[in-house]
Amino acid sequence: MTVNTTMSTPFALIIEDNADIAFIAGEALKESGYQAEIIGTGQEAQARLAFETPDLILLDLHLPFLDGEVILRQIKNNARLIKTKVIISTGDPRAAQALQDEADFVFIKPISYEQLRDLAARLNPSPTE
Repeated sequence: MTVNTTMSTPFALIIEDNADIAFIAGEALKESGYQAEIIGTGQEAQARLAFETPDLILLDLHLPFLDGEVILRQIKNNARLIKTKVIISTGDPRAAQALQDEADFVFIKPISYEQLRDLAARLNPSPTE
């Protein structure tokens, strides 16, 4: 099991099936001090979250094989992940509104590099100075 401490680099999972968006998000999170890893399907995310404890999750709602809303509910119902910050990204304004209270932040796509970088920097549990 991976558990992060304040002495280590914070870990972020990017759960996004669009490779371009995932790459840009990864670069923004790395610039904000995170070690970032990209996962492209809901099934992969579910498997990783069974043993990983990320500090931050960037979660797309529309994923292949397992919907992002299902992943979000599993995160919120897992005591081990209680301190994990969740940022939802979606192109669906209705879904964004409906899930606003269940995530730490909700972005309606497109998300700019700067928006994500700045938000991730504010959420970083061990900011680099």
